[in-house]
This record gives sequence, structure tokens and C-alpha cells, in this order.
Amino acid sequence: MAGTGNSGPLAGVRVVELAGLGPAPFCAMLLADLGADVVLVDRPGAGARVDRPDGSDQTDLLNRGKRSIAVDLKHERGAAAVLALAERADVLLEGLRPGVAERLGVGPRQCWEVNPRLVYGRMTGWGQDGPLAPTAGHDIGYIALTGMLHAIGRAGGPPQVPLNLLGDFGGGSMYLAVGVLAALLEARGSGRGQVVDASIVDGAAHLGTMIHGMRAAGGWSTTRGTNLLDTGAPFYDVYETADGEHMAVGALEPKFYAELVRRLGAEDLPDRDDPANWAELRRRFAEIFARRTRAEWTEVFEGSDACVAPVLSMAEAPRHPHVAARGTLVEREGVLQPAPAPRFSRTPNPAPRAVPAAGADAAAVLDQWQVAGAAELLDSGAIARKEA
Repeated sequence: MAGTGNSGPLAGVRVVELAGLGPAPFCAMLLADLGADVVLVDRPGAGARVDRPDGSDQTDLLNRGKRSIAVDLKHERGAAAVLALAERADVLLEGLRPGVAERLGVGPRQCWEVNPRLVYGRMTGWGQDGPLAPTAGHDIGYIALTGMLHAIGRAGGPPQVPLNLLGDFGGGSMYLAVGVLAALLEARGSGRGQVVDASIVDGAAHLGTMIHGMRAAGGWSTTRGTNLLDTGAPFYDVYETADGEHMAVGALEPKFYAELVRRLGAEDLPDRDDPANWAELRRRFAEIFARRTRAEWTEVFEGSDACVAPVLSMAEAPRHPHVAARGTLVEREGVLQPAPAPRFSRTPNPAPRAVPAAGADAAAVLDQWQVAGAAELLDSGAIARKEA
């Protein structure tokens, strides 16, 4: 896209994002990381990014790599401003409750009147229909109804909350991104856009496909903490070390397990294939790991196929040799952050770009996108010239 300096496989793709929270912004950030020109439609006077003299906040990482226009959607010309952007875009993303975009005058049909090819991505927790569609919610509730939250945790304990990674970002953002890219591909042939209804409930349930298959085959119990991948198996768990840190063990395959046992220096262990022995095997592993520090065990297992790794904090992770060698975590504008992923051989991702100040890019976007009636929209006040 001329004027943005974008590279990456999505260079040239234009995305309009209506400001929101969490999953939809992460999806838009992912598209920006892949090279798309993402224009964030901020609210006038948005106070989320005001730490720096230019009005931006480099810790608001979900908005990195985007450009910002401040539009007053309650202004009589507010909807017209968004539609003018949608007319020049390939994708529009919104994370509002069902029906809100339509009431604001920027729903799918209203956008298609000016751009029939537009892919309209919608991000909600419950979906666009169903009994709970109009109600509020958060990640923890969405994954609770799918059965996935129930499955996570130790035997005899309550379900454990996996941050908001499984619902908001795994079941939400990533499915919205895949859906948008699929719809973009289809639109190239049909010339017609469509709605992508990305529901966190649907996505989180879909992520559990393998577990559902294991349960159908009799290989997964609904009793938490008794299965192969939920800390039930002692060879797929974490163990405390002498210094109060932890090592992660994932020696599922027999040959990797044999390497684990050899490097532990363990002898006369009970048969791991009999779950009746798992409690004793766990006790033995715990006793052995407690003899050395995390650093010592890291050295023991370094470069082996035992599938053992130190459990690092977010502060420690950037210093690990593998993470550092790949540049998995990078620092930009003094802020540590994940590098764009995945990676491409011929159209490499752009480096993480700055977080925009709210409304700072109005003039550049309107000019480069050749938005119809730009001067009138600016004069009307529907689009702020620049946020203070």
C-alpha cells in the first residue's frame, strides 16, 4: 500500500476497524502484523493512549502497526465517514453487540450499498444469534459453556482459568482472522463480500475437536486431572525444583520417556502404561526434581529429546538462547513484545510498528485512500482533524 511502508503477505489489503476491546483489536493487529493497512476508527477524545507527548501509548500493543482516525459516530455525518472508508476498504472489523452497528448506520447491508466486495468481520462472545446473543459476557463465561474450562485443572481441584488465551484470542481473534482471510479469497472470485460471524463460544469449542475425539473413543474422562494432557499423566506435568522454580515435562512418546528417565538417573520406576502406577511415578519424579535447581536441570536436559523445559517467567523468556536467536520477543519503543507470527520466506512480515496517537492519521489516510468527500467530512466535524 503506497504511503504506509507496509510489507508482508497482506500488503495492499485495506482494513477498517471500529474501536473495541480485546479480541477484535487483536485480530486487526494480526492483520497489520501481516502487512495490511489497518485504519482504526477511534472515538473522539479516546483516553486509552495518552502517555506520550504525541498522545500515543506504546504499551497499548493491540493497536501497534495501525493508523488512527477519530470519528464521532453520534455526529449526523459520523456513519457517512465510516461508510466512506468502507467504500475504499477490503475488510471491516467490529466487536459490538449484535445490532449495534446497524443502529449506528454502519452494518453489513449499509456497507455493501457502497462496497459490495467488502468482507464484514464480526467478533462477539456468543455469536450473532441464539438466546445469549444480546447479553454481556467475558472469556471465562464463554469457555465455561463449551466444556473446555471444566476440562482444565488438577484432580480434586476446581477448573483453572487459562488467562484469556483460550477464549478471547484463541477461540475469538484467530478464528475471526481465518474467517476474514477465507472470505477475502472467496470474494476475489465472486466479487461479493459476506459477514464473518466469529463467536468465541464457537471457536473455543472448535479448538477442543481432538479432545472430543479422544472422549468419543473412550480415551478421555470428564474427571478433571486424570487424563493424558491435563496433568493426569505424571510424564506430562510440571515439577518443583530445589530453588522453588519449575520444570515442564512432556515426554509422551516411549523413546522420549526413556531419555527422560535416563537423564533423571531414575531406577526401578513402575510401568508408566498402567494408570494405577501414576501416583507413585509422580511421587518419584517430584522427589528427584526437588534435588536440583532449575538451572541445574536445564543443563541436564539441554539439547536432549527428553521433552523437558524450564518454566520461565515473562521477564526471563527473552533471555533464553532459542527465543533470543529467533527474535521471538523484540523490543520496540522501549516495550518488550512478541514479534509478528507466522513467518514468510518471500514476503517477510514488517517489524512491529508504533502504536498511533488517537486520530493522528486522518489526513494521510483520507488522502492515500482517496476517500470521497474527505474535505466535507473534515469540515463537518464528523472526523477530527487530530486528537489533542
